[in-house]
Amino acid sequence: MTAVPARAGWRFRQPSVIPGFGLTLGLSLAYLTLIILIPLSGLAWRSASLGWPQFWAILTDARTINALKISFGTALAAAVVNVVFGTVVAWVLVRYRFPGRRIVDAMVDLPFALPTAVAGIALTTLYAPNGWIGGPLASLNIKVAYTPLGIVIALVFIGLPFVVRTVQPVMEEIDREIEEAAATLGATRFQTITRVLFPGLAPAIVTGFALAFARGVGEYGSVIFIAGNLPNVSEIAPLLIIIRLEEYNYPAATAIAAIMLIISFAMLLVINLLQSWSRKRYG
Repeated sequence: MTAVPARAGWRFRQPSVIPGFGLTLGLSLAYLTLIILIPLSGLAWRSASLGWPQFWAILTDARTINALKISFGTALAAAVVNVVFGTVVAWVLVRYRFPGRRIVDAMVDLPFALPTAVAGIALTTLYAPNGWIGGPLASLNIKVAYTPLGIVIALVFIGLPFVVRTVQPVMEEIDREIEEAAATLGATRFQTITRVLFPGLAPAIVTGFALAFARGVGEYGSVIFIAGNLPNVSEIAPLLIIIRLEEYNYPAATAIAAIMLIISFAMLLVINLLQSWSRKRYG
């Protein structure tokens, strides 16, 4: 008597030798509901209570628009810079052995351990017009502190580890023999990077970009000191929310937070779709 094969089709979950799916799923959903869903639902409910005319008035306010542009624009610019130089740093740490390598590797994690306010004060001291770096730049008519450029530098500082620590493990899994084989077959260094190495690193690079961008959008502590907080010039959206709260203008603070949430969700959705596409294309 032959056994009847199991019926193939879609399943709610894949079978596993480790039991406890129902318990772990319930704990996960409960935790995410308490930590993420309920606060965001409260934000959405409070924003909906404003009414569309009042919400639109807050959204189209010039100060709000400029603050959102500065927050998302500087976060995007810093994430792009971190993708380039973070990938280079990861390459150096993985492919080369040199004295002090462990110290450099530990320095990458310094922004994780350093309080953001301390980082902001240190960067402001360095890049102020009378600072060690800001002074020589000021003589060249380049102003860093109290400008959007200073915000980008602060966001580059706090976002670099996300790219390095995302790309580095994937880069360690790429065997050097693959590069040597490509060179043996006549590939140039540029072709080796773009056609051999980049396809395998693309999903990790996109992930690092998403993490650095998301970190930069909501950053506050390291930015408020170096930004100067000039309305319509260097004022970020999180600071504008704090200002509205201090003015007891809770509807405006809630509306700005909801706008940031919507824009962030939309941009992260696009990035996740790009991640999915890169994984399907490059594996």
